[in-house]
Amino acid sequence: MSTALRATGRVLGPSRPSTAAASRHTPRQWRPESSLKPFRLDSRQWQSTSSSVNPEQVCHFNSLASEWWAPHGSSRLLHLMNPVRQDFIRGCLQSIPDTTASRLQDASLSYLDIGCGGGIFAESAARLPTTKRVTAIDPTPSVLAVAKAHAKKDPSLSGKLVYRQTSVEELQVPRGPGEAYDIVSLFEVIEHVDRPGPFLERVRLFVKPGGWLVMSTIARSWVSWFTTNLVAESLLRIVPPGTHDWNKYINEDELQRFFMDKGWDSPRVMGVVYVPGLGWKEVRGGEKVGNYFFAVRRSD
Repeated sequence: MSTALRATGRVLGPSRPSTAAASRHTPRQWRPESSLKPFRLDSRQWQSTSSSVNPEQVCHFNSLASEWWAPHGSSRLLHLMNPVRQDFIRGCLQSIPDTTASRLQDASLSYLDIGCGGGIFAESAARLPTTKRVTAIDPTPSVLAVAKAHAKKDPSLSGKLVYRQTSVEELQVPRGPGEAYDIVSLFEVIEHVDRPGPFLERVRLFVKPGGWLVMSTIARSWVSWFTTNLVAESLLRIVPPGTHDWNKYINEDELQRFFMDKGWDSPRVMGVVYVPGLGWKEVRGGEKVGNYFFAVRRSD
């Protein structure tokens, strides 16, 4: 379901003060009153039999599958964002010195790309010389079929990239650190999940100690509603209607509070904005109003 940004640039529990700021790299009708209500990420709601897959979202993205690899189609901005994704991950890895991952020399890194969509990020990660293996999962059958077909065009991906039609709840939990992943990615995924707290608790099981959970999403603000819901979907129709639900957007400070004291450290955030003709650019403070990247490192 890596599709919330398919054609645009695009709480988590009781509030409490944050003890550490994140480091820098360096069409549903909008209800204004919901901007005053914290979005809940209550991990206590999670049950092993629950699923983060929303059938309506699966149906929506199935209908968009054929355009995934069209460079000027509805996924164009996802293609343009991919280099920024890689740069952000590289910055995360190199922020912890004197580790195998930070040296970025050996083909040792493992990736789990959750909500991989048509495979834009998964393919690019598998091609990196530092990558050992990439497992990419998505519950949307026609989208995953597009991903598999496209990957077959590049023989170098054989043995490094594996696609699976499944949800993270149905994916077998690693039996030890050796089976877990150095990088688990959630690109344009969390804002499509009905119960993000339980979902993130489940995702944690797949990140090895010292590994990174990396995501991109959209802040819940007046600006993001105006750009993604009103302009992109309702007025310009450059994004298929129904792609975004403003009420599911999550703010950076809400993510910070959710991950606090749960075995994570080294939070990092980077706001970005799409500039026509130039692509995606880092914007200081952009995480407060629109699209942003967020990452945390598993400490135990």
